Amino acid sequence: MIYKLLAAAEWAQARARGSYAGSAVDRRDGYVHLSGREQVVETAARHFAGQRGLVLLTVDPGLLGADLRWELSRGGALFPHLYAPLPVDAVVLAVDVPEDVPVPDAVAALVG
Repeated sequence: MIYKLLAAAEWAQARARGSYAGSAVDRRDGYVHLSGREQVVETAARHFAGQRGLVLLTVDPGLLGADLRWELSRGGALFPHLYAPLPVDAVVLAVDVPEDVPVPDAVAALVG
């Protein structure tokens, strides 16, 4: 499984549309940034610390087809990048990130 952190409002819009076109950063970069299990906590710490109202999506990479590519990124690690909108049907679980603990800790607990 792979993961995407986003604002709850963005997730609500995506559900209504049937797909998620990405954040402003995703659209600027030309793909939807995703994280592997071993990467998502660091992503949370780097890009979402202190934010509230987040949702963690668990995505089945097998449902994304050839638009999903694993590419070199931070520290030479391979990260999943989706060169298409993320279909809502590829999301197997969407969980609100608890707001009573720091985001990285909450994400770590959610992914186990």
